[in-house]
Parts: sequence; C-alpha cells; structure tokens
Amino acid sequence: MPTRPTASLLLDNPTISKTLDDLASSHTIERIWTRDHTLWKPSPTEIDNRLGWLTVLDHMQDGLAELRSFEQAAREARITDVVLLGMGGSSLGPEVLRCTFGSAKGSPKLWVLDSTVPGWVRQVTKAIQPARTLFLLASKSGGTIEVMSLFAHFWELVRRTKGNRGGAQFVAITDPGTGLEELARERGFWRTFTNQPDIGGRYSVLSYFGLVPAALLGLDVSKLLSRALAMREACRHTTHPKDNPGAALGGMMAAMAMAGRDKVTLLTSPALNSFGLWVEQLLAESTGKEGTGIVPVAGEPLASPTAYGADRLFVTLRLKGDRNAALDRSIITLQRAGHPVFRLNLADRYDLGGEFFRWEFATAVAGHALGIHPFDQPNVQESKDNTGRVLKEVETQGRFPSLPMLTPKQALTQLLEQATPNRYLAILAYTTPSPQLDASIRALRKAVMLRHHIATTAGYGPRYLHSTGQLHKGGPNSGLFLELVDSMKPDLPVPGKFYSFGTLAQAQAVGDLQSLQTHQRPAVRIALGPNPVRTIRSLIAMLTPARAGRRKPAAKKRPLPKRRTHR
Repeated sequence: MPTRPTASLLLDNPTISKTLDDLASSHTIERIWTRDHTLWKPSPTEIDNRLGWLTVLDHMQDGLAELRSFEQAAREARITDVVLLGMGGSSLGPEVLRCTFGSAKGSPKLWVLDSTVPGWVRQVTKAIQPARTLFLLASKSGGTIEVMSLFAHFWELVRRTKGNRGGAQFVAITDPGTGLEELARERGFWRTFTNQPDIGGRYSVLSYFGLVPAALLGLDVSKLLSRALAMREACRHTTHPKDNPGAALGGMMAAMAMAGRDKVTLLTSPALNSFGLWVEQLLAESTGKEGTGIVPVAGEPLASPTAYGADRLFVTLRLKGDRNAALDRSIITLQRAGHPVFRLNLADRYDLGGEFFRWEFATAVAGHALGIHPFDQPNVQESKDNTGRVLKEVETQGRFPSLPMLTPKQALTQLLEQATPNRYLAILAYTTPSPQLDASIRALRKAVMLRHHIATTAGYGPRYLHSTGQLHKGGPNSGLFLELVDSMKPDLPVPGKFYSFGTLAQAQAVGDLQSLQTHQRPAVRIALGPNPVRTIRSLIAMLTPARAGRRKPAAKKRPLPKRRTHR
C-alpha cells in the first residue's frame, strides 16, 4: 500500500499547509470521487465526460484475459516488431513502458512513432521486417493527421511486401464510433480495441491505450494494474489531504506554483528517465491555460544548486536498486542549498502503475487549487488548425509563408536577451533523434542553465504539440521558444496526399511558430542545416565562456652540471 511520501516535512511548509487545509475544507477529495464538476467549473462541459480514469482500472481488470490471449496470439504469429502510430496521450505512456521495461524474452520489439519528420519515419521503416510487424493505430479522435499519414505510409509498405497479411497486420485502439473504427472494419484489421470514451488522452495510460502495448511487450499487466489499484485506494483517503498521496502531491505543486515556484523539476533514477515525457503532457496540457500553469521540467542535466533559480520545486522518483549515486548526491546538495525537494520512492519498476494514478489524481487536485479546468486543451486544436492553414497555403501557392531569416547566432542572442529570472527556455526540435543529437541538446540546456540560471525544457516536434504545446500558448507568458528545424532531406511521400512528410513537419513547425508569436510569446527559428549536431554545438560555444589560454609547458630544466670535487 502506498504510504505518505518520505519528504513529509515539506508538507508542513506554511504555504503548502494552508493549501492542503483549503482542500480539506472544500472536500476536494470527496468531490472528485463523486464526480462533482463544480469542483473545477460551473459547467460540466469536458468534465463529466472526462472522469473515466477514476474507474477504468476495474474495466481493465475484467479485460486481463483478453489482453493475455491477444499477446499470446501475437507470439504465435511470430511478430518480431510492433510499431505504435499515435500522438500525445496515445503514445507517451507506451513510450515510458518501452523505455522502462523493454521487451520480455520472446516478445516483439516496440517502436513508438509519434513524428512526421521524414528521417524518423525512414529510420523505423528500415529497422523493421514489414511482413512480421504489427502496426497499432492509436487515436482517441480517430482522425489525427499524423496517425493517418503514417498509416498511409505503412499500409503501402505492407502491401508491397512479399508474404504480407494485409489488414491482419493492423490493430486499432480508439473511441467508439470514430473514423478509425470504421477504417479498421473496411480494411480488415486484426483487432479493434474500443476504449471508454470518457477518458481524455493524457489520462489514458491505464486503459487500452497503454495496456495493449504493455501486453505486447510481455509485461505482467496484472501486476501493473494491482499497483495502480493500491494507489487508487490510497487516493480515496479523506482524513486529511496530506495523508492522501495524490492530493498531497497536487496540493503541494499548486501551492508552490502560486508562491512562484511553478517549475516542477523531475529528478529520477536512470531507469525512470522517460517518465518525464508522460508527466510533461499531463501537467502542461492540464494546467497550462488561462494564463497560469505548472511548467514541468524533465530530462534536464543535473547542475550545481547555484544554476537553479528560486522558481523551482524538485520532485524526485527514486527506484530502489538503481544506479542512484548521482541522484542521491543531487538531492542532498539541493536540500542543503534550501531548494524544496519532494521525494517519491519506488520499490520496483511495476510501481510505475501506482505513479501513473498518483500523478493523474494530483493533477486533478492541482487544477482545482489553481482555479482552472484540467481536462480540456483549447490551444491544441489551434495548432492543428494552423497546420491545416499552412498546408493549404503550400497547396495553393506552392510555397511556405515567409519567415524572418536570422543566423543561428543572431536568433539565439535575440531570444536570450530576454532570459530574466522566472523565465524558461523551451527547445523545440523538428529533427530525427540520435544519441549524438540528444547529447548536444542536453549540453545546450546545461549551458543555458549555467549562463542564465533559468529552467530549460526540450521536446521533439511534432510530439510536443500534443503535450507541452498547450502550456506554451495558454499558460504563463514566461517561456522563450527556440525552434530547431532540420532540412527534411531526403524527404518521404505520403501516399495519396499532395504533401510529403517533410512538408507536413515543416507546416507544423511554421504553424506553431506563428501561433506562439500571435500569443506574444518570444520565439525564434533556427535552420539546423545539413549537420544538426554541429549547428547546436555552435550555439553551445556562444554560451560557454572562453577558456583561459593554456599555459605553455614549462621549459625542461637542464640538469645542473656535476659539481667537481677538489682533492
């Protein structure tokens, strides 16, 4: 059974205590469980039909046998790869499970493809055996442009592959009555998993959207669910919010945000690094609206306490038995420097099931405390509309809208001139990930931290549009936005469409840049050119103080002449 977090002393902070007392007096916990929409807004719109995450675990318990038989059938079909085509809530939970657990022995390898960048699509295409690959189309709405474009590509790939099984190599996960459900019938998909419609995408990891990929990875889904159920029961405690693991976390995050510490910075054991991808969407998309919000900071390089501003709240997830030496040292030094640190301990990786529920409940609580609607995402649709508008312009005029042309140095200098306290830098990379690129982006983040003492976030586009994009435009105007866009060459066609994957990715980048600027957000764009890593390293060099010239090696001392002795 989950217990009160180990950093209980932080809950006794007067600012946090007052918020927790207010939650108690407003009966927040009881009202969540009775689905009282007035806890958040007078109107039930997008609230009363978004609370299915509270009870979906019971439905999934009933579906365990179905998931086991599906996983067994995939093994018997000798599936070697599973490619999940999804965006946002449909992809980030499975990505965390993939990175944290990997594939069990004898289970297929999972690829989570939530990008339209042609290099990324080509990378996955080359890595799989098409005739022995299962494609999961995961979309709550059933018509996301990225998912449908990726489907067109892989359907054509399978069709051209010798020994293919056509529609039997495709599985849909969607809501009832969507276009994807109809497509699955028309094309003869192997299976369609119809999810509860009253669950928002970012709250769906413990539904079919997360558990079908988990089953295919060979995870013990029953154990994952049991940890989630234990946390759910703990989140029913109504004695006082500080004794409720979800309410305590949510109340603390809201209290700290209202006190100016709105950058919730996740520090994790190495095996849990990817958990931040999921938390980013949950917090940013749920709270980033009406000019307020919690800014999740994940995957940031560790630094000395002096690199952090007074706008940070640190939440640590420590996995027992992992390589925790660096994490433990950081926790100690941060606490000694006076930074607030809230610790969460995991006994093993399956405790992630509990953490998924804890953070969902905490986010709902934080939404109430901040006075916002935690279940809608008004600016996400805005980005989709902008993409469509830019694509239309490309189709009718044969070109993209004109954009200011700045050199990388000019763009970064212009942006970071505004790097005042309480700001944060968001790096938005429309390119193909690689170990070298990831390392260069981390190094850029650290250089900014050390030079300007502001928080940094980083996300790959278009993935972030379905995640932190809501916060960027609807949250506090404290972000500085650096778009890094590669050349999209060589490009890749989208079968049956006038646009290519490169055109689509460019349209998404241009549309989001325009949207940020419409909201008066400081945003610049840098073309990465033919060598993205080199371009990013040139930005790092701008921020890194020149090293003092190396001292010339001391001249070798000549041996002293031997002293003559006189006899």
